Amino acid sequence: MADDQQLWEYPEVAAHLGISVRAARSRMSRGTLPEPDDTSVPDRPRWRHATFQGWQPVNRGPAATCTAPPDPTAPHPADR
Repeated sequence: MADDQQLWEYPEVAAHLGISVRAARSRMSRGTLPEPDDTSVPDRPRWRHATFQGWQPVNRGPAATCTAPPDPTAPHPADR
């Protein structure tokens, strides 16, 4: 299997997303990760790197309600 087709387990997915393995498992259980490419081993889903290309994480926490990041050029509220 070519390197670009190597299957990722939770540690690789977590590293790619910049989250902990525990968070990756939690996202999988909530259905906020893409469907695994391989489920042949129970409780050990695996994904191809290509599965995450173009995929956008689903945010369901308080940050998901933000419409835009703060404007870095806007004056600080204390300076108004």
